Amino acid sequence: MSFLFSGPVLAGDRVRLEPLGHGHAADLAAAAEEERASYGWTWVPRAHEIDAYLDEQLGRAAAGLLAPYAQIAVASGRAVGVTAFWEPRLWPGGDRLMAVEIGFTWLAASAQGTGINTEAKYLLFRHAFETWGAARVDLKTDARNGRSRAAIAGLGAQFEGVLRQWSKSWAPGEDGLLRDSAMFSVIAAEWPACRTHLEKRLARR
Repeated sequence: MSFLFSGPVLAGDRVRLEPLGHGHAADLAAAAEEERASYGWTWVPRAHEIDAYLDEQLGRAAAGLLAPYAQIAVASGRAVGVTAFWEPRLWPGGDRLMAVEIGFTWLAASAQGTGINTEAKYLLFRHAFETWGAARVDLKTDARNGRSRAAIAGLGAQFEGVLRQWSKSWAPGEDGLLRDSAMFSVIAAEWPACRTHLEKRLARR
């Protein structure tokens, strides 16, 4: 039996991760049009691009490349951003997950710094390691994005280095250019300590 790359609803106290769909379009359009100053190193769709963006993400999901989520703020019940599991790597035989990346993440300005990102990553890590039995979870960001690098390190992920000219740049105005990517990971042996660290962070909030 082959591994089914599809993420279920993951619920926390601050955020509920729901499989992404067109029903989230109106909320995401509003979220994307809040203050956009923090999006300097990544691409976040404008309100008029949301439907095409959703089509593209759902196309990746249909191809087995992505398990996308809407991030729902529990306090308001509104979608305030997105995130995803993507690029699953399977053990030989294709019936078990070996590793997966967490990416395609953005949040509305009003949701940043609220603990939603921390709890969303906690829920995704927990599902990857404890339900799917992953050996490794990857995260990466533009090497120039110091804020994102600090946030990933703050989750307990280990910095592994910078891969030069690793992928297309998502920075505005850099179409057709490549970026250096800062690579991070959590492996299964580190997950218990990482889980304790994240639970303490969330409890302090």
